Amino acid sequence: MDASVTGRPKTLIGNYGIEVTMDKKKLESFKKRLETRQQELRRTVTRNQADGRSADEDTAQDIADRAASSYTKEFLFSQSNNERQTLMMVDGALARIREGSFGECISCGKEINAKRLEAVPWTRHCIECQEKLEQGLLEEAPR
Repeated sequence: MDASVTGRPKTLIGNYGIEVTMDKKKLESFKKRLETRQQELRRTVTRNQADGRSADEDTAQDIADRAASSYTKEFLFSQSNNERQTLMMVDGALARIREGSFGECISCGKEINAKRLEAVPWTRHCIECQEKLEQGLLEEAPR
């Protein structure tokens, strides 16, 4: 039956042949949130890279100043690295929206819980597979 007749959202068949149900309005909401986050992360990564370069240019006088400059540079690099990884996951989520597999676990193919998607819309795994991944029982899939 057609979604307009049943009143239910359209059912999509994901990469694993499992039905994933998400209405168009909800999918568009996730897309907008992800695009906003993507822009924020890109700005932050760019700013951190510039700050890291300027920390390099500081002409530190004594050893304490050099140590502080080195710490700042390392901190910015670490922060930027985390944000780059999140940016890659956001990019992946937007790609899954385009492919029609958003909301589907990339490991088992099951539908990811709606509350999990609300909290972390760029997540790639259902909660069960995420727990296995963290315990080292599931191999990390390429991004």
